[in-house]
Amino acid sequence: MTRQIVIDTNVLIAALMSQYGASYKLLSLVGCNKFDVHLSVPLALEYEDVAKRLQGKITLTADEIDDVIDYVCSVARRRKVHYLWRPFLNDPKDEMVLELAVAGSCDTIVTYNKRDFRGVEKFGIRLLTAQEFLQEIGELP
Repeated sequence: MTRQIVIDTNVLIAALMSQYGASYKLLSLVGCNKFDVHLSVPLALEYEDVAKRLQGKITLTADEIDDVIDYVCSVARRRKVHYLWRPFLNDPKDEMVLELAVAGSCDTIVTYNKRDFRGVEKFGIRLLTAQEFLQEIGELP
């Protein structure tokens, strides 16, 4: 069975900031049928907002950032979130990620901020870093 994941913004940004590391490898595997990425309009807009605010720290141009996000949008399983039970987490932007994961019946949120998602196991969702996820799917030793 193909893994169903949501990629938190911090993982996408780490991938855009460096071509070295697990985040970049994860992003490079998006669309390769090793896992399905779920995405909502609010999360895509957050990806764009945060990435463009970090221009200068990210070596990509605004157009290149758009290309990356457009690609992720084109291969992701797009979801509309029709229900809200907020607040469950402290940060509304983390709530958006959790709601997407639940709506998409995802098994994993890939994030570097595990403590911000405490309690999501109640929804049957695991929290893994990019490295941990890649190790689980056999892409890293």
